[in-house]
Amino acid sequence: MKTEVSINWTDVGTYTYQCSKTVNFNNILANSHSTICGLLYVFIGLLAVITTCGNLLVIISIIYFKQLHTPTNSLILSLAVADLMVGIILFPLSMAFSFKSCLYFDGLFCSVRGSFDICLSSCSILNLGCISVDRYYAVCQPLTYRAKINQCVVVIMILMCWGVSGLIGIGIVIAGSSNENCGDRCLTEVLMTNTIGPILAFYLPVIIMLCMYLKIFLVAQRQARSIHSTTKCGAAVSKMERKATKTLAIVMGVFLLCWSPFFLCITFLPLTNGSAPTSVIESLRWLTLSNSMLNPFIYAFFYSWFRSAFRMIITGKIFQGDFTNCKLH
Repeated sequence: MKTEVSINWTDVGTYTYQCSKTVNFNNILANSHSTICGLLYVFIGLLAVITTCGNLLVIISIIYFKQLHTPTNSLILSLAVADLMVGIILFPLSMAFSFKSCLYFDGLFCSVRGSFDICLSSCSILNLGCISVDRYYAVCQPLTYRAKINQCVVVIMILMCWGVSGLIGIGIVIAGSSNENCGDRCLTEVLMTNTIGPILAFYLPVIIMLCMYLKIFLVAQRQARSIHSTTKCGAAVSKMERKATKTLAIVMGVFLLCWSPFFLCITFLPLTNGSAPTSVIESLRWLTLSNSMLNPFIYAFFYSWFRSAFRMIITGKIFQGDFTNCKLH
């Protein structure tokens, strides 16, 4: 006898579990005022545009300006590419599913949407984890940083991010397609999917990021106290320490705010034999996608040279001459 489970990673990623039974959002929207429906489309379309434009600015800046050709920025470039694909590919696919429902598409659409969803989201998270490792070596081991984090190592990290993400996306979609005929093994497969996928794509990177940033914060505090005890620049050091604390708090706070609700839901809800409305799951997915819009602001707008590069691109100054070697402030 087939075991029924309300929700798992595969269900959320591919939605093939209800491709013929999912809630018809058109019926809901048809009973609502057309203005509200239009505002929803405009709002989500605006999110897609901001996500695309913000990450395009990061990509163009890093590629064009030679000053930004560093191992750290290579990781930020990889993150921006993943987030750009979220804005260009995943936002439109998710809009089509959210507002039209999977009832109007065949299994192929659901599988494609789920595969892109899992792959790009996982890649974005893994890139964030690699950036935290890079920052750890830069702050905590500055003397050996250039030797340990060189361009070759960064390329390997980027390839691992995209490779592991691809394997997670393909593997979970394949597992989901086999659930229909798994018989009594469904519960086992669901538990495996709810364990391996979230651990590789979220929980492990989160643990790494928390450990790295905590260590960075402690080292930065120790360095600030050391400078404070040997110089008279106490106010400047205190300001630097507060800025470092604020930056790390924003980085981890926004990341956890966007991703934790979704992964906690798909991990623990099946254990309670409870069920969540499709609209709730979709809302949590949109919250996770919003992280791709915020990443350019968090990881790029904090740095003055990126702000200078953005101004030159937006004003069209880079089209007035060769500024690839110019000094960004």
